[in-house]
Amino acid sequence: MTKKYSNITVLNNTITVTPENYISLTDMLKAKDGDFFISDWLRNRNTVEYLGIWERVHNPDFNYGEFAIIKSQAGLNSYKISVKEWVNKTNAIGLTAKAGRYGGTYAHADIAFEFGMWISAEFKIYLVKEFQRLKENEVKELDWNVKRQLTKINYGIHTDAIKENLIPANLTPQQISFVYANEADVLNMALFGKTAKQSRDENIPQSECLKKLNQIAIHQMKILLSDGNIEKLGAHE
Repeated sequence: MTKKYSNITVLNNTITVTPENYISLTDMLKAKDGDFFISDWLRNRNTVEYLGIWERVHNPDFNYGEFAIIKSQAGLNSYKISVKEWVNKTNAIGLTAKAGRYGGTYAHADIAFEFGMWISAEFKIYLVKEFQRLKENEVKELDWNVKRQLTKINYGIHTDAIKENLIPANLTPQQISFVYANEADVLNMALFGKTAKQSRDENIPQSECLKKLNQIAIHQMKILLSDGNIEKLGAHE
């Protein structure tokens, strides 16, 4: 299943979130008063130091040589660097520039929260809150989908097993037409061709019934594992 982009609303601003938990800095910037650019934030020495530490923790391919050069220039009036230049020079993974429908500059959630503080402390607090709410809802949705799929698979196992094994081919019209006392009698007739009372009257021990049920369970598992039945169940999606 293809993961989708999501949106959160922070102080009346719609913010795009990628399936990989990268948040649109381009969307966030709209909440900042005045005429600012992401490059203004990126030229700040504290920003560069934070990005360098984040990359050191998460990115084994980070180019420390280029980072040292950038860090030495950060904060100077003449210094300016774009996100693309930052990524190309340092091989950074925390920031990325996307084109197309969801185009713009995106940052890993950790970095986006720091960018949110640059906009305002209030914005950062609500950004974190809304992002957490989004993740909680995704977990709930995933849990529901898992339960739904397990229900489908369980239904498939039972219907296949019933077709293959549980319903004997030799039930007589008379047996089928019986009015049974309860569901247990229906199940016993389907499994053993006789009701529980008939089994007791014939002195069939419970251990024999248990063995039969065990054999049925084993046969169900064979049905599930054979001839690609697991893949067939997954195809019910």
